Amino acid sequence: MKRFAALSTAAALGLVLAACSKHDETNTAAADNNATTVNEVGSVDNASGPGNSMNTPAASAAPMTAQAFADTASASDAYEIAASKLAETKAKDASVKNFAADMVKDHTKSTENLKAAAAKSDKKVTPAGTMTAEQQANVTKLQGLSGADFDKEYATQQVDAHTKTLAALEGYRDGGDSTHLKAFARETVPVVQHHLEMAQKLAK
Repeated sequence: MKRFAALSTAAALGLVLAACSKHDETNTAAADNNATTVNEVGSVDNASGPGNSMNTPAASAAPMTAQAFADTASASDAYEIAASKLAETKAKDASVKNFAADMVKDHTKSTENLKAAAAKSDKKVTPAGTMTAEQQANVTKLQGLSGADFDKEYATQQVDAHTKTLAALEGYRDGGDSTHLKAFARETVPVVQHHLEMAQKLAK
């Protein structure tokens, strides 16, 4: 009878230990699952946090000052006149020569209009009238070409140059700080837009 009681007690103790062991395993697994969930959420949070470049708003470009715009516009005119005078003598295609003649005439007029607008401006602006380093390099490149090679390069440069000039004119027209220069930009936009369309046809 004592032996039977001892066996029963041992068996009961074994069941209790087994139950405890199973409970510990369950808690460990739950803790592991919770840890995994926290890490996954943390990864998502980190990916969308302030340090992620995708959430950083792009800085807005500041509008040009009156002087900067005058220098940009006058540089464009200087480049167009220099490059197009080369085209009048070096181009092979008659349509390129005709386009170049229009560029010399129109950008000479643009230079005069820009100077007049700058003189009236209350910002005391004086257009520099000098090409940028990139524009000078483009003219130098054209000087080393002739015939069909010249025509192709000139047309390509004209598309790029008028695209940039148009963007500068539209930007200043919409947000400039000089009434007279804004009026110049507004009046010149359609001319440059037409030049760009002509250049694009030449480049095809």
